[in-house]
Amino acid sequence: MSAAVIAIAVFAVAFVLIATERFNRVAVVLVAAGLVAAMGLVGGEEIFYSHHSGVDWSVIFLLLGMMIIVGIIKQTGVFEALGIWAAQRSGGRPYRLLVLLMVITAIASPFLDNVTTIMLVAPVTLSVCRRLDIPAAPYLIAEVLASNIGGAATLIGDPPNIIIGMRAGLGFNDFIIHMTPIVIVLFAVFVVMARFMFRKSFVYRPERMDAVMAMDPTASIKDRGLLVRCLVVLALVMAAFSLHTVFHMDPAIVAMLGAGLMVAVSGVKTSDYLAEVEWSTLVFFMGLFVMVGSLVETGVIAHIGEWAVDVVGDDYFVAATGLVFGSAVLGAFFDNIPYAATMAPIVEGMVAQAPDATTGQSLWWSFALGADLGGNGTALAASANVVMLGIAARAGQPISFWQFTKYGIVTTVVTTIIAWGYVWLRYFALA
Repeated sequence: MSAAVIAIAVFAVAFVLIATERFNRVAVVLVAAGLVAAMGLVGGEEIFYSHHSGVDWSVIFLLLGMMIIVGIIKQTGVFEALGIWAAQRSGGRPYRLLVLLMVITAIASPFLDNVTTIMLVAPVTLSVCRRLDIPAAPYLIAEVLASNIGGAATLIGDPPNIIIGMRAGLGFNDFIIHMTPIVIVLFAVFVVMARFMFRKSFVYRPERMDAVMAMDPTASIKDRGLLVRCLVVLALVMAAFSLHTVFHMDPAIVAMLGAGLMVAVSGVKTSDYLAEVEWSTLVFFMGLFVMVGSLVETGVIAHIGEWAVDVVGDDYFVAATGLVFGSAVLGAFFDNIPYAATMAPIVEGMVAQAPDATTGQSLWWSFALGADLGGNGTALAASANVVMLGIAARAGQPISFWQFTKYGIVTTVVTTIIAWGYVWLRYFALA
């Protein structure tokens, strides 16, 4: 049996076991990662040091840094205050509250990475849902889907965009011009879709709303001095995220520096903020990266890309179509960060053969749209999805693989079809 077949088999079995939810997902990926490593499908040097097929330490340390920052901010009580404010602004009406939280998420996602956005918005969501005594799952799921859509708008909003921008030489303004218009359309469509997708989950409790309306949000702030210091550090971190392409500083470094500064100015006990770190989520990502690395090292993903190149030939509309839908499908089953890193060189080769710059760029935008929107396909398709599941489980409101995926698949299908129409209209029909 070839190494590629074994790698595919291990990945497929692990994915099915995670989807069935009969086994702990962290245990599954650790066993799978151990198997591919023990069989030599991916070596120790690749696991620990290869940016192409190993553990993406930038993602791990970005998550760790932001978890520490959020853990310290949580001590101030500001999330409770924001939760009360959101409940009061929405009047407790489920759809109005859902739209409010989605808009906040979608506005933040293009300027922060979507993982950071979810880590900041999720605690507020859990607080407001607890106050109103309503299930948090539909709101958390909608926020992640909105974050993955909104993050596609800019260079820094979604990790695949950063990878694509670096490989293609595309800047922040390029993404604003080419991606933001369709993202606005997709988000508007998703707001309408959410009204129907989550309607059975909406709960309105007027008796709880009366009590919430009588509350003073600012009374939830435990330490105003600590809050001011934390917000100053958070503002610096957010500014550094937005300007990381100017300063050429990796977002993970920004997050870790911000975490260190937050620890220094807050005086919060180490045990308090480390207790808020989602250690199981970090370990899950490490195992998942190793599993995907085995597919990279055995040539599985490269063969898929080469096959796609051979199929499309010189028909660049077919190539763009394949990149939109193919990336959405593959991105739904593989974390879209290693997927984008693996496919980017293949797309670069296709672009190099394009007859003109417009056609060549259409392939990059098709690739970006497919990879970003595919992140909504399943619960494991994007880092933000996995982080949200971990936060929900820790809060005692676990969300199952299929509970997320049934909404994610519908969202991915609809948004990908619209994105494909945009690619056809802008880069082929009107070019």
